[in-house]
Amino acid sequence: MDLFQTFQTHNPVIGVVHLLPLPTSARWGGNLTAVIERAEQEATALAAGGVDGIIVENFFDAPFPKQRVDPAVVSAMTLIVDRLQNLVVAPVGINVLRNDAHSALAIASCVGAKFIRVNVLTGVMATDQGLIEGNAHELLRYRRELGSDVAILADVLVKHARPLGTPNLTTAVTDTIERGLADGIILSGWATGSPPNLEDLELATNAAKGTPVFIGSGADEDNISQLIQAANGVIVASSLKRHGNINDAIDPIRVSAFIEAMAEGLKAKQTKSTGVDVPTGTKSVVC
Repeated sequence: MDLFQTFQTHNPVIGVVHLLPLPTSARWGGNLTAVIERAEQEATALAAGGVDGIIVENFFDAPFPKQRVDPAVVSAMTLIVDRLQNLVVAPVGINVLRNDAHSALAIASCVGAKFIRVNVLTGVMATDQGLIEGNAHELLRYRRELGSDVAILADVLVKHARPLGTPNLTTAVTDTIERGLADGIILSGWATGSPPNLEDLELATNAAKGTPVFIGSGADEDNISQLIQAANGVIVASSLKRHGNINDAIDPIRVSAFIEAMAEGLKAKQTKSTGVDVPTGTKSVVC
């Protein structure tokens, strides 16, 4: 995956739009207009704050089905993603929770979204939805059938889950890329809001051998300058909300502060790798 071609930067910040409950979900409120308006507000705030990409999730649909979502969810997300792409210039991606990668790929292919996130692409994970099995062979064949070039960003040992057995992180990353054909890797902490540790990020990046590695949870203004030392990009949500509260809306001021903190981390990374100080205010280019 060529990050610069997709995001116009080698080190993208991907902000998350958490959709309010959608039709057929347990907390569906019966007003799709309200869902759309909130999504548009959040996407606008993320774009104003300077993110390089946006990913749309049906986050508040919990409890999630472990496989296919209802067609009404697919319809609603297709409508919303299409509207957001007409509202912001940043590339948009899709994550259909808990693991409906087929629907995410179908939506993305139809509306021209650039990437999807897949929680379990390979292996078997024990989750609160039950056992979820990766289905990379069907997903990659489906992408070929659609004639699509949508990138697949895949979690490795995804949060809110435990693997069956005790796989080595390095092996899991290698299998996800070489056997699952993921275009990018996502590494998270154990739950939403929990960051991966730096050592695991370094192991994942070394094992990925040039395939992009994204921080998938827990990044904030205080830790991103360190975490980005061992990753290519970041997907960030909770810390960009007002007061850092997952239930609140995106705060563009927190987005800007996060972007600035990451820029400082990238400058430090470039200085460390080249031995040349990067002047303050210069945008770093670090692969």
